[in-house]
Amino acid sequence: MPFKSVPQKFNASIKEVTLGTGDRAITLGGENVFPLYSFDDPIKNPPRVGIEFSDLGPDRSLPGLAAFYEGAEGIVDVAKRACEKSGASFVSLILEGADPNGENKSVEDCVALCKEIAEAVNLPLVIQGCKNVEKDSKLFEKIAEALQGKNVLLLSAREENHKAIAVAAVMAYGQKIGAESAVDINLAKQLNVLISQLGVQPGNTVMNLGSAAAGYGFEYVASTMDRVRSAALSQNDTMLQMPVLTPVGAEAWTVKEAIVSEEDFPDWGPVEQRGIDMEISTAAAVLACGSDAVILRHPASVAVISKLVSELV
Repeated sequence: MPFKSVPQKFNASIKEVTLGTGDRAITLGGENVFPLYSFDDPIKNPPRVGIEFSDLGPDRSLPGLAAFYEGAEGIVDVAKRACEKSGASFVSLILEGADPNGENKSVEDCVALCKEIAEAVNLPLVIQGCKNVEKDSKLFEKIAEALQGKNVLLLSAREENHKAIAVAAVMAYGQKIGAESAVDINLAKQLNVLISQLGVQPGNTVMNLGSAAAGYGFEYVASTMDRVRSAALSQNDTMLQMPVLTPVGAEAWTVKEAIVSEEDFPDWGPVEQRGIDMEISTAAAVLACGSDAVILRHPASVAVISKLVSELV
């Protein structure tokens, strides 16, 4: 008996969010099928892959990463190298040095760096904070003002600071924001509702639903993303129809497999390759679950996931 394919398309669709300006701008979302179901209907905007780097510089203890950024003397040079050589669709700066429990860089210094990078790169820019709620509020407000016209994404706004960031970034200065929740569909929806009540339109918000490295409680991530995408499409839940962007690097490169020495675990192979493998596995999994974009750290991971997306969509 011949197989007859029955496409599963929905009347609802994921909202579109555009990042960047000009010819290199990218659009996330827009699909009306389940993740990577290009056999049911063409996916309007394929998933995107970004590469991240810290304001403290890349980890040059990893030979491959050190070789990739060889000759890059400052963070601006690192950003240019990431744009030119990685094959990513966008770049992401992590303001790790702003953490009050770390180097505690001033807001002014961070804003100045963001301005330099925004002028130097030719790809859309995503800026991640330092994970300190109070400091991020101050950072994102000033960065949004300084980068008017660049259409950057400020990742992320949480329930504790969403109001200040949404009003400053989106409504005052025309940027985009990420709504960050902790792997819970109800928390994700609640934050989207709060942001929308401020007058922020869906086309200005992406969701960061949270993540975990593959094998480290990832089943919660998978089930949450699956429920979010199902509710958005099959139930036409407008408060869950924002595209999803998932930072993968921070999770993948901090688990045991990616950090323990080869001397302690010789059968596991080189540390750097283990980290790359963990990053690739996690990124592929979140894309299959519903992410419209992933942020990776290693250029080798970017190359593999970019090829995967191009062959599936």
